Amino acid sequence: MVLGGPVFQLFRRAYLTGDHLELMHRRIAIITVVAWLPLLILATFGPPHASIKGISFFHDVEVHVRFLVALPILIGAELLVHLRIRPVVRRFVERRIVLPEDLPRYHVAIESAVRLRNSIPSEVSLLLFVYTLGLWLWHSRIGLDTSTWYAMPGGRWHLTPAGYWYVFVSIPILQFILLRWYMRLFIWFRFLWQVSRINLNLIPTHPDRCAGLAFLGKSAYTFGPVLFAQGAMLAGLIASRVLYREENLLSFKLQIGGFIVFFVLAILGPLLMFTPRMASARRKGLADYGLLAQRYVESFEQKWVLRDPASSEELLGAADIQSLADLGNSYALVRDMRSVPFGLEDITRLAAATAAPLVPLLLTIFSPEELILRVIKVVF
Repeated sequence: MVLGGPVFQLFRRAYLTGDHLELMHRRIAIITVVAWLPLLILATFGPPHASIKGISFFHDVEVHVRFLVALPILIGAELLVHLRIRPVVRRFVERRIVLPEDLPRYHVAIESAVRLRNSIPSEVSLLLFVYTLGLWLWHSRIGLDTSTWYAMPGGRWHLTPAGYWYVFVSIPILQFILLRWYMRLFIWFRFLWQVSRINLNLIPTHPDRCAGLAFLGKSAYTFGPVLFAQGAMLAGLIASRVLYREENLLSFKLQIGGFIVFFVLAILGPLLMFTPRMASARRKGLADYGLLAQRYVESFEQKWVLRDPASSEELLGAADIQSLADLGNSYALVRDMRSVPFGLEDITRLAAATAAPLVPLLLTIFSPEELILRVIKVVF
């Protein structure tokens, strides 16, 4: 998903990465400096303009969270995803979920994902999107009726020097990196969809209660930093509204709840493509183990119940009784098997990663001492 593409090759030639995403700190430092430092310099030492009636640069929480928190996390997440997703891809073969006769189709899915990842038109399209529709959306969303650190009265594009860098460099950098993550998620889920079309070897008695596919739900944790960065940007936006527009944090509760639900569904929802295969494996398992159980208990009854009562010495330690218990456990595993490759724990962790940056906003309602006491009551 990460180790390739035009931008990756550009970073290699600029000595911002190695063949395996080394030099992460250098990438984070340079990209963050390019996006944020000129804003600081131009807003502080730029030519004088109309008096600022809105939020000054130093008080613009949203801008600082975007470029000093969310942007570095989005860049650093590349290495984490690279290290954790590759083993996930291998598990389909290592666990014989994809059988040898289906390996050609599996390799076609991998090659298709790599081609899309390395596509020059794809990343060029993202760049064009940022400088066309992205700028239009910013233009239509932002009202500039009063002077700010990035704009002066007289029109939406009556920008200060810091504003020109903000609109045409900083925002596009963040938008491009974010859209590039969305494209990577599309590539990942497209690959999984192609794999789900293969005749997978799903074992309904697998102890993970997902027919051997629970590792897919666990792999979703890999995208936790991306969700955290999204939550941080929302937190910065809400913080600006609460601190400087005197809006109430509780008025955003529906937006926050919808935001968390949306991004958790965006990561876990596509895994439902495996549900038909898993449900079919569960139905087949219930039928097969039900038939096996019927045959076994019938023989067990004939041997131990309907014949002359056995002596207690014979019953003690009899292998048939232990086998009956083992068969019951196997049937219970099939019965309790889920039809989705994730559980409540996976949902909770992703929701927590998304919501974590929003927690400090509670300090606008509660004092630190009161917030700590409330957290302790919830935990204990």
